[in-house]
Parts: sequence; C-alpha cells; structure tokens
Amino acid sequence: MHIEVLVEDSSGAALMAHLMPKLLGETAREHTWRIHNYKGIGRIPKKMAPHTDAAKKTLLDNLPRLLEGYGQTPGYDAVLVLVDTDDRNVAAFRRELKQVLAQCPHAPQTVFGLATEEIEAWYFGDKVALLEAYPRADKKVLNKYQQDAVCGTWEMLADALVKGGAAALKKQGFHKSAEFKHECAHRIGPLMDVMRNQSPSFCFTRQGVADLLAAS
Repeated sequence: MHIEVLVEDSSGAALMAHLMPKLLGETAREHTWRIHNYKGIGRIPKKMAPHTDAAKKTLLDNLPRLLEGYGQTPGYDAVLVLVDTDDRNVAAFRRELKQVLAQCPHAPQTVFGLATEEIEAWYFGDKVALLEAYPRADKKVLNKYQQDAVCGTWEMLADALVKGGAAALKKQGFHKSAEFKHECAHRIGPLMDVMRNQSPSFCFTRQGVADLLAAS
C-alpha cells in the first residue's frame, strides 16, 4: 500500500518522517509513503471547485483537488491528512473534513489526523522521549501541562525547553520559533514510542493508520 501524507507545515513533516515507520510497525517494509508539507493549514473551500488558485499553497485550500486526484490515479492507495486543530471545535472540524471527503467521488481511503491545538501536544504525550531528548527540561512547566489542552501548546513546550521560553523565541522573530519546532521534531521524534504516547489525538491518529493497514 502507498500512503500520501499531507502535513500543514515543514516541522510537522519532519516529525512524521520519524513517526511513519513506527506507525506502520513490522509491516513498514511492505508499504511506501511520501510526505508533503504545505504553507499552513488554510481553509476548506466553500465551493468544491475542480481547480485551485495556484497562489494558495495551504493544505485545506488544496484538499478537495488532492483527494480527487489521488483517487483517480493508480498507485495512490490511501491518504493521511495531518493538521492542527488550533482553537477549533474538534468534532465540528472533523465533520467538515469528512464532508469534503464525501464530496470527492473518487477519493482514496483517507485518515484525518487532528493534533489537538498543535502537534507539540504529541511530544507532551511521550514525556519519556521528551526528557531523554531534553534532560534539562523544566519539569515544573511540563507538569503544568494538561494533555491535549488548548493552552498555547508550543509556547508551553518552549517555556520548558528554552532559556527565556517562548517569549525569547518570539522576540527574535518567526524564524526562531520555526527553528525550535524543527529541532523538537528531530530530537524528540526519533525517541518517541508510538505505543507509549498518552495524547488522545495521537492515539486516534495511530488507530486510523492501523485501520488503513487492516483494510489493505
């Protein structure tokens, strides 16, 4: 089975490069996958137009076209769409995504992986890996986090791992925050145990991938 993995940004794509073999487990060698990152999440189009504005490089703006295209092209068996929920109502957001899928008559098997608020929630879900990657992390800050809470997740992670916290990163500009997120992906991602993770949104995504494998 070949899986196309669509991620809203490059740091999420970097994390998924480490996680995909783990999510596929012992069968990883039997499958192929390719990861695509976009320039942000964007919005679900109001009209399911067959063509998308070429200037829009965001994931949701392109999603209907992508799903329809994959479904009509041999060799694309499944799609994993990974996005942050930010401050959206998760149940309503999932319904909207499923409506997009339902309106694509040729869409392949599709799993929507929704990281509650931000994908950094998944790092908090595996504190063993997090602390192995950052043994000097501020445990007081880590212990304040409530799993999958909408609380400014990446900022709280930065407060635990970086001197001066998120405020110091933001003061240096957007690129420093992006560098921090990439660093976390490459330091924590290789150490993560997908069966140990306590993030409900991660576990939901993990089960979705398992369901794809079971149906293949």
